[in-house]
Amino acid sequence: MKKKILLIEDDEILRENTAEILQLANYDVIIAENGKVGVEKAISYNPNLIICDILMPDLDGYGVLQIILRIDKLQKTPFIFMTAKTNHSDMRKGMDMGASDYITKPFEESELLSAIESRLKRREVFDKNDEEETKINKKIKYEDLNKILSHKQKFIYKNGVTIYCEGNTSNHIFYIIKGEIKTYKDNEEGKELITGIYKKRSFFGFTSFAENRPYSENAVAIKDTLLLKITKNEFLNLVKQNPQLAIHFIDLLSKNLESVKNHLIHLAYDSVRKKTAGILLQLNKVNDKTNIIEVSRSNLASLVGIAKETLIRTLSEFKEEKIIKTNRKSIIIINDKKLKLIK
Repeated sequence: MKKKILLIEDDEILRENTAEILQLANYDVIIAENGKVGVEKAISYNPNLIICDILMPDLDGYGVLQIILRIDKLQKTPFIFMTAKTNHSDMRKGMDMGASDYITKPFEESELLSAIESRLKRREVFDKNDEEETKINKKIKYEDLNKILSHKQKFIYKNGVTIYCEGNTSNHIFYIIKGEIKTYKDNEEGKELITGIYKKRSFFGFTSFAENRPYSENAVAIKDTLLLKITKNEFLNLVKQNPQLAIHFIDLLSKNLESVKNHLIHLAYDSVRKKTAGILLQLNKVNDKTNIIEVSRSNLASLVGIAKETLIRTLSEFKEEKIIKTNRKSIIIINDKKLKLIK
């Protein structure tokens, strides 16, 4: 199938001569006499490559490129400026804006065809890489991790049972099939500080892959929980077979680190009301934004970093302000927008 090239040029003679060259080179050529028409034809024909003059009335080449880059289906289309300008800063401006290349008028036919061919080949490589990445994404998206690990032994932890303690050494990473666990540390006064709440489809308990380091926190089931224990070698082999899992895992670690940093900042500087609101929003996000949070008041107080009595008083205020509803087992967010605005 012929490649479609959109040629935007206001000089009629140059436009016709250039179009003839491209047609002889076996390209399907679409012509536009100005920038506005060029944008309209780009949207209608979805060309494989765009060649555009810079100096045009009404809408110049820079304006055309800015519009093209805002259109999803055209954002990756190779864009070559064709210009009589020879000032380096003008050329650099076009490249900085996102142009693929530029050709200075007057140009040799071979120069024009070479630029087009190289940009089209480069686009084909990018398209192929995108297809491969899509295949990987689909593989992970539609292939349930539970099935990949179906051969692994499953471990049941009843509510309140400890999974590991701070200082224990283990060569495992844990994956939650169902249930819920919390990780926490005890300070010198014996007060519990929760470092994380994990639900189904979550990994936890990761330490260094290079060294067999002990755990720096405790982990306990806060609901009846079904877990898989994956050795570090098994996990590395799993990543080799499913590369997208590595990206997911890196993303998970990055988000965990960012979450811890933000949590420490909020603990240090936020008011009790804002800290409580922030943790409720965070737990709701972990819970797929169902607006129903099932967590004990003591665990919630530990997460917020306040006394249980202070938490209960703050929740009562939120309830009076019609931000949440509460019952013995859960907290229901009824106005998340108002919760986000709490100072």
